Amino acid sequence: MVHNVFTTTDEDFAFSAYDLCSQSADASPTMMSPWNPTSPFMKSPWSNFNETVLTTNLPQNGLIGSFVRKEGHIYSLSVKNGILYTGSDSKNIRVWKNMKEFSAFKSNSGFVKAIIISGDKIFTGHQDGKIRVWKISSKNPSNHKRVGTLPMFFDIFKASIRPKNYVEVKRKRTTLWIKHADAISCMSMNPEQEFLYSGSWDRTFKVWRVSSSKCVESVKAHDDAVNSVVATLDGVVYTGSADGAVKVWKREQNGRYIRHVLVQKLLSQECAITALAVNKSGSVLYSGSSDGLVNFWEREKQLSHGGILRGHKLPVLCLATAGNLVVSGSADKTICVWRKEAAVHTFLSVLSGHTGPVKCLTVEKDKESSGGDQKWVVYSGSLDKSVKVWSVSEMVSDTQQMDMVQHVRGDINWESILSAKY
Repeated sequence: MVHNVFTTTDEDFAFSAYDLCSQSADASPTMMSPWNPTSPFMKSPWSNFNETVLTTNLPQNGLIGSFVRKEGHIYSLSVKNGILYTGSDSKNIRVWKNMKEFSAFKSNSGFVKAIIISGDKIFTGHQDGKIRVWKISSKNPSNHKRVGTLPMFFDIFKASIRPKNYVEVKRKRTTLWIKHADAISCMSMNPEQEFLYSGSWDRTFKVWRVSSSKCVESVKAHDDAVNSVVATLDGVVYTGSADGAVKVWKREQNGRYIRHVLVQKLLSQECAITALAVNKSGSVLYSGSSDGLVNFWEREKQLSHGGILRGHKLPVLCLATAGNLVVSGSADKTICVWRKEAAVHTFLSVLSGHTGPVKCLTVEKDKESSGGDQKWVVYSGSLDKSVKVWSVSEMVSDTQQMDMVQHVRGDINWESILSAKY
């Protein structure tokens, strides 16, 4: 049983030109969003300010702060222990603590599409198909030093000697199998932090052994761009693609050699899969798509389709889970929050205030919450060049919001969307 926000009667939406990063890699990133080559050591152009925004939620679910960035659109977020990392279409990765700028470091490539924090290392995925690795200084946590690039130069040189290491990619080009041939769109770390997974517009996902920084496998996963990859418990990996498919892969390991085998295709549709998320226990998988819907599957002995969450009128661009909550961000500029109880998803609130598509989300526990009311801090990054910080409670629910959702979205009149790469 699913508690729907509203039922759309519009035709299926395909993703629009408004999402600049969704364009094919044939389009120049510099044409789509010119970089601002400012030094990362200069004071950030972001400013913290208080604003009055349209929030159709109760006081317990509301805006904490907002940062407007003049460097570029926000494509990636990651948070750990209150430290927030933000990536955009500039070359700078910003670090924030207590909603104030804490640090920054600069890469050689803009369009930071994904950020993973693992221990004292930060992994960033870029438009140029490379993963850059940074280490946090033990003496000065604000200092980040680049310690490598995946794949490493020596591994590229070594692999290039053997012809069998070259594979054919689109347009009859060949490249080494250890290299992505197109933009990295997503990354995920398995719970044991042993393997890093990267998905790309080149239709593959690659597996990296963290301890050795080596690519140990490349999987031709889909017929179009891989938009999301999620590694979970028991060696299970989920992938979602612009080809409309959600696939389940199982990791098989023989000594140090591994391979991922396709075990199930959960969904095959015309609309692109744009985002995936799994709850902490791995018992529920959520899939967002360009038609504005969120499908979910429940895992007991095997995955079975549990239903559809309807809360958006334009493509779902990002998903996150926290405790019993699932949070979705959309091209309709809003964020929807649901709470899962047994087999029922109850709509809690819609968070409004962004003036552009919500491109990325990350969530962490609110350390100040107490008693039975668990609260979470939700960070949202948007193509309006801002990051907003929200307080969200698992206990809040307001049936009056159900009547307000249509009113909030009633003035949206966007042109149809052209591309499904994210």
